[in-house]
Amino acid sequence: MQSAWLVPLAVLIGLFVGSVATLLLALAARNAVQATSAVEQELPDGIDSVLDALDSPGVVLDPSNTVVRVSAAAAAMGLVNQRMLVHSALADVVDTARRSHEVIVEELSLPRGPFTDAAQLHVQVRAARIGARFVLVLIEDRSDAMRLEDVRRDFVANISHELKTPIGAISLLSEALDSASEDPAQVRRFAERLSTEASRLARITREIIELSRLQARDMLEDPELVEIDHVVASAIDQTAVLAASSDVKIVRGGDKRTRVFGDEALLVVAVHNLIANAVQYSAPGSRVGVGVRRRDGLVEITVTDQGVGIAEEDLERVFERFYRVDPARSRNTGGSGLGLSIVKHVIQNHGGEVRLWSQPGRGSTFTARIPEANDERASALGLETT
Repeated sequence: MQSAWLVPLAVLIGLFVGSVATLLLALAARNAVQATSAVEQELPDGIDSVLDALDSPGVVLDPSNTVVRVSAAAAAMGLVNQRMLVHSALADVVDTARRSHEVIVEELSLPRGPFTDAAQLHVQVRAARIGARFVLVLIEDRSDAMRLEDVRRDFVANISHELKTPIGAISLLSEALDSASEDPAQVRRFAERLSTEASRLARITREIIELSRLQARDMLEDPELVEIDHVVASAIDQTAVLAASSDVKIVRGGDKRTRVFGDEALLVVAVHNLIANAVQYSAPGSRVGVGVRRRDGLVEITVTDQGVGIAEEDLERVFERFYRVDPARSRNTGGSGLGLSIVKHVIQNHGGEVRLWSQPGRGSTFTARIPEANDERASALGLETT
C-alpha cells in the first residue's frame, strides 16, 4: 500500500519542480527582454543608422563598458570580442570621456592581432558621451596615411642624398674649368666629366619624376592592346649600345605574338631597365637572355644574366628606391638605384608581379608576369582584343 501512493507523489513533485523551473526561465527571459528594452529606450533614436552611415568604425558602450552597438567596420577591424573592447587603451579613452564630459581625441598604436608584438594599427580615436549613460567611440585607421608619410620622408631624404653627388661634382668641375682655362687638354677632360655628371643628374631627375607618376596611381588610366614583340624589340634596341660597349651579347627567344593590355611606352621602360641592369652586372663575353612565354593566362617576360648574382639577404630589397647591392659598381656605371623600383611599379600597375631568382656567382633571372590579353580580361577592362 505504501509504495502505491509513493509513485503518484513523486510524479506530483516532479511536475511541481518542472513548473517552477519553467517559471524561473520565463522570468529570466522577461527580465532580459526588459533590460534590452531599457537599453533601447535610453539609446538615442537612430543610433544604428548613424553608425551605418559613418565611414569611421564606431561602437557604443554602456556604463560598464559593455558594447551595446558596433558598426560592421569596427567588427571587421577586430576591435570588439564578446561585447567587450579588445584593447585596454580604447577602454581608457572611454573612461576619460565619461569623466570629462568632453570630446576626447587621442592617437593610439594598437596591435593588429592578439599578440603584443604584432604589426601595429595606427588609429585616431574620438570618444564622447551620448545621453546620460552611453559613450560613442569612433576609430579612424590612419595606418596607410602614416606609412605614406614615412615613405615621403624617406623619399625626400634619399633624393637629397642622391642629388648631392652629381651636383657637387658639377660645382667642382665648373671651378676646375675656370682654373684650367689656359690648358685646352684639361678643359676638354673636365668638360667631358661635366657632361657625364650632367647626364647622370638628368637621368636621376627623369627617373624620380617617372617613379612619382607611377606611384600616384594604382592602375593604368587608358590601357591599350600592346604587342610584347614590339616591347622587347624596342627595349633591346635601346640597350644595344650599352651591350656592345660592355661586350655582352643579348639573345632573344620564346613565344611570338603575345599581347597584353597596358601602356607600351611604360612596358618598354620596364623591360629596358631589366635588360640594362643585366648587362651592367654581366662580365665581358657573357650573354643576357630575353625570353617570352605564355603560361596560365599570363605573359612572362624573363631576363637572365650570367653575372655576379645577388646575395639572399639582398633579394627582398633590390626593388626598393635607391637601394644598390654594390654601391661602388653602381657609381661606376652611373646607376641611380631607381631602375628596378620603376620596373616593379610598372608591372604592378599592369596587374602583374616581378619575380627574382639569383645566386652569387651564377647570375640572376628577373621575370615580369602580366595578365595576357584575352576576351575575359578585355571584358573586365571594357576593351576589345581585335
